[in-house]
Amino acid sequence: MSRGVASAALALAALVATSVGAAADGDAANGKAVFRKCMACHKVGDGATNGVGPVLTGVVGRKSGTVEGYGYSDSNKNAGAQGLVWTEENLKAYLPDPSAFLKQYLTDQKKPELFTGNTKMPFKLADEAERADVIAYLKTFSK
Repeated sequence: MSRGVASAALALAALVATSVGAAADGDAANGKAVFRKCMACHKVGDGATNGVGPVLTGVVGRKSGTVEGYGYSDSNKNAGAQGLVWTEENLKAYLPDPSAFLKQYLTDQKKPELFTGNTKMPFKLADEAERADVIAYLKTFSK
């Protein structure tokens, strides 16, 4: 392989690695657009208040079921009582199927009986890139 071809291959590999890393971290600007799908129920930012869903300002790093003044499902509150914290990883797993995630979490905690009914969140965000982007956006509102 010629030196020029090898250099080009290394440059392409570096570009691909950088792009994959960026995609894994998400794009907050795209996340802002994706979050429009969530705004019927959730608010975020200064002055945001609970609506159909809890305010999501500071959600990354927050214990599940703990926004004051919001009436969570028992399953969500129980998961928080069992230690569920909304890490990026947990949010990525939750958003495609919230009820299935909470059921699995409580089962993993050896407390399957604490899963009672479904969450109040019927919306599912199946697209992995959209989930990464919306989480990146939500992180901009972390404390």
